[in-house]
Amino acid sequence: MTETSTACGRLLVDTRDNLFTRAATLVADTVAAAPPGRPPVIAFAGGSTPQDWFRWCATTRALPATVAHGAHFTVSDERHVPTDDPQSNFGHADRLLLDPLAVPAAHRHPWPVNLLPCAAAENYRATMRSVADSVRAYDLCFLGLGDDAHTASLFPGSSLLRDDGEALFAAVEVPGKGWRLTITPTGLRACGLIVVMALGAAKAPALARVLRGHDDLPNTPAQILKTCADRVLWLVDAPAAGLLA
Repeated sequence: MTETSTACGRLLVDTRDNLFTRAATLVADTVAAAPPGRPPVIAFAGGSTPQDWFRWCATTRALPATVAHGAHFTVSDERHVPTDDPQSNFGHADRLLLDPLAVPAAHRHPWPVNLLPCAAAENYRATMRSVADSVRAYDLCFLGLGDDAHTASLFPGSSLLRDDGEALFAAVEVPGKGWRLTITPTGLRACGLIVVMALGAAKAPALARVLRGHDDLPNTPAQILKTCADRVLWLVDAPAAGLLA
């Protein structure tokens, strides 16, 4: 295991199982540290690595039973599809982790994809205001890293990187990908801890661009994390970190 500082946050390089254990510990610690009467809001990411982690948590029972009733759960970005759609980020979290944990329905907060995108974002903002700390978007926010260096639904060229209207959450139409619902740059800066998981050699070029490349936010959206680096932790395996030397 190695840990170093970068302009985008702390970088922890370790084995997959150790990284999964660290992620589970962060969830449990966030719940344990919450003030009485205010369960924290924990947002998961989409993608294959989170799905693997959900399955691992369910199989190993890595999360204590207190987590189920001790937090509110959501996802940091979502496709505008029903939760039973194979592309739904919340759908995967729901089936692979929240169901096995027996999380109460009142503590599950999918984006309201039954509404039109902009209305869904506004409705979600209201929901988060009702369950979250007034100054935070999420207490613990998990993110992924795309091969094109996007994170959440902040893709290269996204208008949200230029101006998000200081909204914590927004709907945005992504060319070729349809509508997305996502935490914004302002929202990321309003989070407690942000954890980015990037595993596998396929992530190495994007990770190197984000952490070692020149500043190019429009084309390397994950560099937005420089604006809140003191609260960002990267969980990365050796293959993903292979181009950082």
